Amino acid sequence: MGVTATYLFPTHLEQEKIAEQHALGLTIGSWTDIPHLEQQQLKHHKGEVVSVEKGEVKDMVKIFYPSANYSADLPAIFTTVYGKLSFFEGYELIDLDFGKQLLAQFPGPRFGTKGIREQLNVMDRPLLKAIFKGVMGRDLSFFSGQLEELLAGGVDLIKDDEILFENELTPFYKRITTAKDIIDRHYEQTGNRALYAVNLSGRTNELHDKAEQAAALGANALLFNVHAYGLDALQTLRENNNIALPIVAHSALSGVLAGQAGGGFSYSLLVGKLTRLIGGDLSLFPSPYGNVAISRFDALAINEALIEDNGFEKTFAVPSAGIHPGMVPQLLKDFGDNLVVNAGGGIFGHPDGPTQGAKAFRAAIDASVKQISLEEAAKTSEPLKRAIDQWGVVESV
Repeated sequence: MGVTATYLFPTHLEQEKIAEQHALGLTIGSWTDIPHLEQQQLKHHKGEVVSVEKGEVKDMVKIFYPSANYSADLPAIFTTVYGKLSFFEGYELIDLDFGKQLLAQFPGPRFGTKGIREQLNVMDRPLLKAIFKGVMGRDLSFFSGQLEELLAGGVDLIKDDEILFENELTPFYKRITTAKDIIDRHYEQTGNRALYAVNLSGRTNELHDKAEQAAALGANALLFNVHAYGLDALQTLRENNNIALPIVAHSALSGVLAGQAGGGFSYSLLVGKLTRLIGGDLSLFPSPYGNVAISRFDALAINEALIEDNGFEKTFAVPSAGIHPGMVPQLLKDFGDNLVVNAGGGIFGHPDGPTQGAKAFRAAIDASVKQISLEEAAKTSEPLKRAIDQWGVVESV
């Protein structure tokens, strides 16, 4: 009963001794200098080195921390397993393995991959998500026009830009009611549902009231900059039954927490496993292909953590940045049916505008699911042909 932390420590000839010192230092302090009676009292608090595996540059160290040492929340767990170690150069926290009782304290996604597919009634292909672009300094009429163009192209989800906060031209609540009217009308006309993830922002003590009012006004999804607020803030939103909306967890700021060489968290832990455990229905992170990129190894590891069999609903992978229709076969190969294709410039940069840009993506998705080459599909899809002329096709690796 507790948590086992897996680290990468800079390699050392006496790593077993160093690991033991850290296991004691992060729990009860010194062990050998404590009288026997106190040792017996403190025994169930003592950290234990599980294993040390030698490597050329880093050694993999696993330490078990008894649950008697901390409350069942991530801030307490992080402080225990990585608080002091985070100050040591080159010490990385790459995984946390929770005991069954501790794991049961996490809610997991309210909807997850299955629930979102059911809401949208899309079971047999990757979903398509678009990002509002160029809305800073624009009013609600501009916002409405973009939304209508995106829906006409066949997108399943639309999200705010993560840097669109409360403002006078497109206020939070007005964005919700405006989008609801357009999405409801789109459903009545086409029978196709769509989700709009409005950016939930503001002071932390305002978030729950704001999200509850958003739900009451008819919001059907939230975007949340989880690492700006902390993972626990997302968990409390997930656990609030007065909100009960799908949450898109945006990975902004995770680059400094997980993306720095030689230290910090692993992406698979921070953006994958933990984002899923605390309730993210979709996890948005940089793709391996664009100008804001993480390694393919890290991106695939995130996806594995989002779908591994751990008793929770799966969380959608949303690899982002630099995505265009010619990349869809590679995306499908890398992320399988847990994929949301997320595009901004790849839709709005289409030579014939965003509606045709979205249609190009839908054609690329449909072709890739059927294992038809994009070049072949472009013969019967002018939007896809125009997109390929613009960006080309990425050869799958």
